[in-house]
Amino acid sequence: MSRFGCNGSACHGKAEGQKGFKLSIFGNDPDEDYRAITLQSRGRRISIGAPDASLFLQKAVAAVPHAGGPRMRADSPEYRVLREWIAGGAPFKIADKGEVTGVRIEPERKVLGFAQRQPLRVIASYSDGGEKDVTWLSVFFSNNAGIADVDENGTVATGNSVGQAAVMARFHGQMGIFHATIPRPGAPVAGSGEKAFNAIDDLVDQNLRRMNLRASGIADDAEFLRRVFLDVIGRLPTSGEAREFLQDTHEGKRARLVDRLLEMPEYVDFWAMKWADLLRVDRQALGQRGAFAYFSWVRDSVAANKPLDQFAKELLTAEGPLSEQPAGYFYKVVKKSGEMAASTSQVFLGIRITCAECHQHPYDRWTQRDYHGMRAFFEQVKTKKLGDDEALVAEGSPQVRHPRTKELLNAHPLGTAMPETASEGDRRQALATWLVAPENPWFARNLANRFWAHFFGRGIVEPVDDIRASNPPSNPELLAALTRQLVDYRFNPKSLIRFITASRTYQTSSHPNETNENDEQNFSRAVFRRLPAEVLMDSVSDATGVPEKFAGTPVGFRAVQLWDSQQQHYFLKLFGRPARVTACECERSTGASVGQALHLMNSPAIQAKLAHEGGNIARLATRTTDDAALADELYLSFFSRLPTDAEKSNAVRHLAAHRETRRQAVEDLAWSMLNSLEFVFNH
Repeated sequence: MSRFGCNGSACHGKAEGQKGFKLSIFGNDPDEDYRAITLQSRGRRISIGAPDASLFLQKAVAAVPHAGGPRMRADSPEYRVLREWIAGGAPFKIADKGEVTGVRIEPERKVLGFAQRQPLRVIASYSDGGEKDVTWLSVFFSNNAGIADVDENGTVATGNSVGQAAVMARFHGQMGIFHATIPRPGAPVAGSGEKAFNAIDDLVDQNLRRMNLRASGIADDAEFLRRVFLDVIGRLPTSGEAREFLQDTHEGKRARLVDRLLEMPEYVDFWAMKWADLLRVDRQALGQRGAFAYFSWVRDSVAANKPLDQFAKELLTAEGPLSEQPAGYFYKVVKKSGEMAASTSQVFLGIRITCAECHQHPYDRWTQRDYHGMRAFFEQVKTKKLGDDEALVAEGSPQVRHPRTKELLNAHPLGTAMPETASEGDRRQALATWLVAPENPWFARNLANRFWAHFFGRGIVEPVDDIRASNPPSNPELLAALTRQLVDYRFNPKSLIRFITASRTYQTSSHPNETNENDEQNFSRAVFRRLPAEVLMDSVSDATGVPEKFAGTPVGFRAVQLWDSQQQHYFLKLFGRPARVTACECERSTGASVGQALHLMNSPAIQAKLAHEGGNIARLATRTTDDAALADELYLSFFSRLPTDAEKSNAVRHLAAHRETRRQAVEDLAWSMLNSLEFVFNH
């Protein structure tokens, strides 16, 4: 039934079932499914005496009307199995038959070429020691269909993209993984010739050799300058800062720049915004006062460079009056124990367990037992009125039972054995201790992956909050090295940022070569990333010299400083600012759209900034009479670089042709720069 999608959410597995016939999603409740097939509707679905007349079979082959169409043929092995089961009395279980204990795929991994096909074989192991080929009964899924897709029969088909893909086969709740590596075809290419700056580069280079790719060259100073400003502090360098850096000829100036950026107040604003997104600082859920207090705790933690393990532990174990423990507002924005468990897992472990509330995770090992074992840690948490304040408390010893089997479940972290007795006191203390322990297989790994994704536009595991066996890292050795760095430096976020930005990999140019122009998975070049909504808004304001005025904030308040994600602002909404109603990174839209392009080209508000009497454009037009110098200043303001000879020549020629309307000509130049890919994207 799983194989043919009968118990999927689009068919009989949805909440209300389909046409009076309901199955448990992905077959997670065999007992109930058995009753539905054999007993419900007065047992009319099964005819033991005349198996071929069974409605169950006739619907499957569409011998009678079936909205899902034919799911199998009458001469197929699947039909024969079901018919023999019915003819044999439709037993729930066959006595002495072994249970499935594991699944493996043959082959487990293989290097494949472009447009190649690879059939897979799925072998199930049983508790009685037997094995069986269950390929024809397995469900297949690829984590990257663009690189290697898989059909329902387990045949993998590669495309024309370089990279790695994992194909999962699921049978009876067990999973096996096939790893496909697809290098660029052709003769082996030589490396970039650039030396490694640190351990990151050695590991990236090893993978590029496997993929037969050559990294792009090192970014020039201007490209690095703009990229690192946007990545570390979320704003453009001023023209003065850009000129100063470009004129600096001393060794080590890039590392010194990163050190300087890490101490700027803008660093605090930018990273506080990022954590506020993940931890859901939401005024609608918390109210004005609560949301601001929660955000202030986040911002103060970033300002203090609080170690990430301490940050997580303080959040998870918050207790007492919320006026004194504002980290406790986390438990006000996620109010149910299951939501607390799911948000904690997704933010701090990179693991999605929400679907396991009702059924086994379709692409991972997590079951309802795992989900509710995590939920048990938060069952004690509640808020109490304390005068005009509220207090967060963890009290009592509430029980949690499996929703289907009614088994009593004691609190236990993911991937660990359940203790025989419930822990005493605040259960969250034990969870927090386990979570931040250096040997925890997910916490440091998840944070390292998240930081890497911020600086490169994609994680080593992608999506960053979907770490699972069927979604392996594209470079496991690199992720392990970043994890060790984070643990060895006591979860210091600035140390990890220094490590990443000091690598040649981070400082690689966005200009592709003939080997890596289609590579977006192996970090052989910098990829274009649209600026986040708040950063782009601030960049428009900075380049034009006209601050944006946000309702209820003083003049000069920047978009990245807005703690209230619900504040109405058309530009921020259009460019994908998250509403903070989930813990998913996907809530922030980073794609480009026609609407965004039209807004930048035609918005009266943006035109007003370009034409503002007190803005940079008016100042340059009236005070800078040298057209070449004016072009230099515009390019430094918008692109953090000086113009090429051709660009400068075009600008000077344009200004010379419009002497009578020079101010408007300067505005037109600025408008064209603001609407360019070079301005809107980080690269």
